[in-house]
Amino acid sequence: MIPAGFAGVENQLWLWMIAMIRPGAAFLAAPIFGANFVPVQLRLVVALAIGIPALSVTAFALPADGLASGAGFILVAGEVMVGIALGFAVLIGFSAASIAGEVIGNAMGLGFAATIDPASGHQNPVLSQFLGILATFLFLAVNGHLALAATIVESYRALPPGQAWLAAESVHGLILFGGVLFSAGLSIALPVAFAIVLVQIVMGLLARSAPALNLFAVGFPAALLAGIVLLAIAAPVIGDGITGAINLGLDQSRRMATGN
Repeated sequence: MIPAGFAGVENQLWLWMIAMIRPGAAFLAAPIFGANFVPVQLRLVVALAIGIPALSVTAFALPADGLASGAGFILVAGEVMVGIALGFAVLIGFSAASIAGEVIGNAMGLGFAATIDPASGHQNPVLSQFLGILATFLFLAVNGHLALAATIVESYRALPPGQAWLAAESVHGLILFGGVLFSAGLSIALPVAFAIVLVQIVMGLLARSAPALNLFAVGFPAALLAGIVLLAIAAPVIGDGITGAINLGLDQSRRMATGN
């Protein structure tokens, strides 16, 4: 028999678990929060710290049959779906930097150079990892982590637990927003990649005019040196492009959180 002073402890623990699901799912898909180097314990604590105040503003009650029922399963599935969608929208904008790095790296001839990315644990081209680190700094500089937390809290008003099912328009908008990943990545890489392509065209013309010229011995260092110089010159433009892509991801997440 449960003592009288602990009669409501079990329900309170279930409420805490429900409060952690949506922020935890969002952090699992979102950049930085979902990285391998972020401890799971820290992620759970932050999710609980965000979820409890957000859940308190809604008139939420546990299903009569508990979570081990059909209504409980639907409740948990809705929370997971909304959380992943909110975090994934931010990740799409954030990943434009990696696409840009891969395009620039291939143009420079560094497509074969890859290192282990500590955030994902997979091999990424070196320039993708470099621009990914830059995107991390810019994400924190524009308070993207705070904006994501505010979006999660705001989503509880428009999509309360138990009714947290995204509309078809929101899902369709998220799918179409995936095209921003490629268009933004190409627009970020365009100034540097296009200039490197021009350098390679010039080297091709030199090879045609002087067949004895070793194109691989001269062209690769020339493209590499041009890429490094152009990256330094275009750094402000690249930073603005990455910041714009991150803001697009945050805006898309905010629109879904408000039910639009």
